[in-house]
Parts: sequence; structure tokens; C-alpha cells
Amino acid sequence: MTIPYATRMSGVRPSAIRELLRLGADPEIVSFGGGYPDPALFPMTELSEVFQKLLTGAHTDALQYTESRGLPRLREHIARRLTRDGIPCGADDVLVVQGGQQGMDLVGKLVLNVGDTVVTENPTFLGALISFAPYEPRYAPVRIDEDGMDMDHLEENLARNPGTKLLYTVPDFQNPTGVTLALERRHRLIELANQHNLLVLEDTPYRSLRYEGEHVPTLKSLDTEGRVVHLGSFSKILAPGMRLGWAVAAPDVLEKLGLLKLAADTQCSTLNMAATSAYLDSYDIDAHIADACAAYKHKRDLTLKTLSEALPPSVRFTRPQGGLFTWLTFPTGFDAATFMRDTLLPLAKVAYVPGATFFPGTQEPNHARLSFSGVADEPLVRGLGRLGELLRQELGG
Repeated sequence: MTIPYATRMSGVRPSAIRELLRLGADPEIVSFGGGYPDPALFPMTELSEVFQKLLTGAHTDALQYTESRGLPRLREHIARRLTRDGIPCGADDVLVVQGGQQGMDLVGKLVLNVGDTVVTENPTFLGALISFAPYEPRYAPVRIDEDGMDMDHLEENLARNPGTKLLYTVPDFQNPTGVTLALERRHRLIELANQHNLLVLEDTPYRSLRYEGEHVPTLKSLDTEGRVVHLGSFSKILAPGMRLGWAVAAPDVLEKLGLLKLAADTQCSTLNMAATSAYLDSYDIDAHIADACAAYKHKRDLTLKTLSEALPPSVRFTRPQGGLFTWLTFPTGFDAATFMRDTLLPLAKVAYVPGATFFPGTQEPNHARLSFSGVADEPLVRGLGRLGELLRQELGG
């Protein structure tokens, strides 16, 4: 039988990294691949108590349908947290989504026609590229440095691509590089968005995981014309299996996103929304986040120290102030995917994410993403040490 698939499926392909990461399924592998939070930090006792209370006859509503926008009490909690972060809003300004990933999909569905141009960082979050792919856009990637997206390059790209509809950015501890967009660049980004009639999609799953440096305002808090759709998530600060995030946008935009959400899945899990709301009622999530930040800071510091000692001088890496990632840059001509497949996995049982597929345009194979969040100290030091040994054999130094 031949299925007449829609043309949009031509852009929906398996990720090039999936097969490589499948090779790392061996439990002996030290994997720096997944951007997962550390499961040891999940508040298991508190969530267990919450779910046990909800799964009683007194709370049958926790298993019932509810508002497509999300449980009102949960939206109130989210709105209060966002207001404290400089985004004044109420429950009616919040749409609960299935993690930030669904927010990206809904925004792509909202604005993108075939061939429309999307601006992203270069490199950018692979999940965003996967999310936008069914809508068949073109990309105008913008180079980044230690201060995030280069605004001069953004301005050049917008001039070369009139009619660009959407700008996607991870401004805080970016996935995959770990860099943070500087404040002055945030102001200029908003100015350029106003000038070029852009919708800005601000993705902030790592925002609460800052370990050092000054707090930087969100793009949404600087938004002067209602152009920013702000996405956030409980995945990195509570538990990713809850599959809960949020979108905040101008009323007309949020209304249309809500209609698309209704068409996609009716609503998020009532039980998971009720459990998250009850957790926020009863427990101090800020104290939980502070504990997580202390643990991740230790892992980040140990990672950077070990890389400094182990890597040859020809390999550079970013020094993030928060988040879960650092980004390796190897000499030009080095293929990180080939090295991992042929050398690193078989000889050292170590895995990372090869960086080429994070680039929406011309792929650059001489990069890799390392996630330090889910690796214990001993295997972290051992794995990065073996990585350094093999790279010195390969590259010298």
C-alpha cells in the first residue's frame, strides 16, 4: 500500500543523532548526551503525598475533564511567579501546555506558511527545529558569541529576508551552547522586532537555574508591543514527566494558541495539573529550586575544572552561568560524530551529542554538546578524563 503523505512530511525526518545515541544505551556508557535533570533531585516524597491525596473519592475532579487553558489554580500560581519575574499577568494571561515543546509547535502552527522565514540562533535548540519542520519554513540563522545572539548580524539577516515572521530564541543559558543573551542585546532585539513586525518566541526552560552572575530581565518584560510569546516549563524545576509548561502572550495571540491547543489534545492531564498546583500550595518550590541550583553548580564547576585539565588546547568550551550544558568547539575539519562513533564510544564508553544538527543552515561538524546535569561525580570526572585522553591522541597537545 502506498500512503499519500502530506508534503509537510518531507521535512519530518529522524534526528541524525538518534542512531548515535542509541549506541550509548549500554549502562556502562557515561552519557553526557541527554539534557535531563538529575532524577535524584525530583521531590519524590512530596509528589507522592500529593498524588495520594488526589486519588481519593474526595478529589474525583482530578480525573475529570477541565478547562482547555489549564486548571485555574495552576494558572494563578504560574501568573504569580511570572509577575515576580517582571511579567505582570493574571491567570487569564496564561495557557498551560504540554511542556515548552508543545508551545513551540502551537506557535509554528499559528504563524508559519510553507517557505516563511524563521530567525534562530546559530546553533539553536534541536527540538525547536523538529517542532517547526512540519510547517516547512526557511531559516535565517544568526551567529552567537558569549553574549548571545549578535544583533548586528540579526539586523543584516532581517534586511536580507523581508517579511520574516518569527524569531525563536533561548535567551537564558541557551541550549545547546549555555550562553545568555546580554541585556543591551535584549533591548535591541525588541527594537528590531518592532521595526520588522516580528513575533518573538522566547523559550526559557532553564531560566531559574542560574548559578552565578546578575539576573537579566526576560524579553517579555521588555516587550512594548505585545510581540513576545513567553514559554516556560516545570520540566527542569520540578519533573519533566509531568509534561507541563506555560505560554504567556498578548490576548489575541493567546486566544488563538488556546484554540490550537484545544484542537491538538483538548487539555493537559488534569491529574498532573492538579498535583502540580497542590505541590505549589503545600511546598516551597523556590527552596527546591535553590537546592537543585546548588547541586547543578557543583556539577558545572566540576565539569569545567575537569575539561580545563583534560582537553587539548585546540578544543574550546563555553562557561555557562547556569543551565545544563557546555558546548565544545573542536578544530575546523574535526568531525565530532565520527570521532564519537569510531573512537569515543568503543574505546572509552563515553557519549555526547554531536553538534552538527543543532545548526539550521550549514551544519558544522566540529562541535558537541555536553550535558553535566545527570552524571554523578566519579563517572563525570572519569568520562571527561577519557574524552581528553583520546582527543589528545587525535589532535595532539
